[in-house]
Amino acid sequence: MPEYSESETVTLTRQDQGEIPYSGNSEKMTDHPLVTVVVVNYNGRHFLRECLASITDQTYAPLEVIFVDNASSDGSVEYVRALFPGIHILQNNENRGFSGGVNSGIRESNGRYIITLNNDTRMDSHCIRHLVHAMSGDARIGMGVIKMLFPDGTINSTGICISRSGAAWDRDMFKRDSPDNSPGGEIVGPCAGAAMYRRSMLDAIGLFDEEFFLFMEDVDLALRARLAGWECAYVPQAVVYHHHGGTAGFMSDLTVYYGNRNILWYPVKDFPAGYLVTSIPWIMGRTIAVIPYYALRGQGRVILKSKIDGLKGIPDMIRKRRTVKRIITPGIVKKIIRTWSSVQRRSDVDH
Repeated sequence: MPEYSESETVTLTRQDQGEIPYSGNSEKMTDHPLVTVVVVNYNGRHFLRECLASITDQTYAPLEVIFVDNASSDGSVEYVRALFPGIHILQNNENRGFSGGVNSGIRESNGRYIITLNNDTRMDSHCIRHLVHAMSGDARIGMGVIKMLFPDGTINSTGICISRSGAAWDRDMFKRDSPDNSPGGEIVGPCAGAAMYRRSMLDAIGLFDEEFFLFMEDVDLALRARLAGWECAYVPQAVVYHHHGGTAGFMSDLTVYYGNRNILWYPVKDFPAGYLVTSIPWIMGRTIAVIPYYALRGQGRVILKSKIDGLKGIPDMIRKRRTVKRIITPGIVKKIIRTWSSVQRRSDVDH
């Protein structure tokens, strides 16, 4: 359960509130807690100047910036050391993926709030200030959801949606960003490519599952948080621009493999038992249906390997179920997990 400190003002309303809107009109902050930004990098030197400069140009302070390098071979570490001497550099001796990389950064961090950030992003200069405003106003909020935009200004993500099949997608993806837009339905949490997490929440539920390596690790963490009673707040004033697929590529063999393997794992690990059993037809139906789609794209071997390895990993996910705290009611579960996915061409895509 969320813990409420004496220094935080909490207004409790309905227990099934779910996603909490943020208007941007909160009172002026009197407390400025330390915020840690963790940037994970693998051979992304060409993105780093823009990404890291956007962090150092933030209007909020104090900040701690941890640059985690997953054994890059493109001189990324030397580049950051020369251009950004105030940034703490953490070098891994192997590529630990996003989940392993960000976890190593979080373990080294000191902030009350943790921001995870892809290396192919650029933060608006007021982004962190808006996030802290939203998060500090309600101790139930464990996750801050950032509005992620593509470089052309269209929406990349306003949070992650999930369905009973395990399908996960970025809400509002490819929509035109406009003040008149209203978010398209309930989300489970933020895309970890640009997200804020409360440290006390991570202490309570655990960090990213390193077995996932890439993709769906943010879905797993967000769902674990919601099942444990934590809420998320969408903060549309907090904006990050994202190249999307800058490191792993878009629809590459790497993304197809890890995305489709892990889409089998997180429902088995996290769904409440009764909900998991009744969701099996959806899960198996999607598992079978995507195989010919990727085969026609020339990725038949990759999709088959991802599904075979996914099935092999299910016993381990079943063993991990005992570590997942589940205190919310079935009604709230149904609100978070949609019956059908709404992934559409140039509207929503698999996360």
